[in-house]
Amino acid sequence: MPPTSQRDFMPHVTVACVIERDAQFLLVREWIDGRERLNQPAGHLEANETLAQAAVRETLEETGWHIELTGVVGVDLYTAPANGVTYVRTTFIGRALEEDANPQLDEGIIGPEWLTRDEIAARREQLRSPMVLDIIDQYLAGRRYPLEVAGQHG
Repeated sequence: MPPTSQRDFMPHVTVACVIERDAQFLLVREWIDGRERLNQPAGHLEANETLAQAAVRETLEETGWHIELTGVVGVDLYTAPANGVTYVRTTFIGRALEEDANPQLDEGIIGPEWLTRDEIAARREQLRSPMVLDIIDQYLAGRRYPLEVAGQHG
C-alpha cells in the first residue's frame, strides 16, 4: 500500500551483489509467498553496519559464499507493485572466494545457483523483481564504479 503522505514515506535500504565467475552469476533460490524465486544475494541494511558489510553478510547468509567486494554497479530505486514499498538498493560487485562447507542459510533460502545471463533471462518469470536481470545487463554493459562511491561517513 503506498504511503498516504510524504511523512509516511519510508524507503527500505537494501544491498545486493553481482558475482560473476566463468560467465555465470551467483543467484539465490528462495521461497517467497509459496513460490520459488531467483534473486541476487540481497537484503536489508542492519544497525551499526556499513553498506559493504551488509552486502558481504547477506551474501554469506543466503549463499554460503565468502566474497570480496571489488566495486559498485549502482544505486537504484524500485517500488514493488505488489505492496508499494520503495527500495533504495546499492548493488555491489563481488568476487567469489570460497564456499562454506556447512553453510547456515537464512530461513526460506533453498540455496545458491550459478546461471548464465541467458539462463537467467529464460527463467524471467521466477525472478524476484525485474531488477535482477536489469542489474546484470547494466553490469555487462560496463556500469561499474569504485567501492568508494558507497562510502561511510559520520
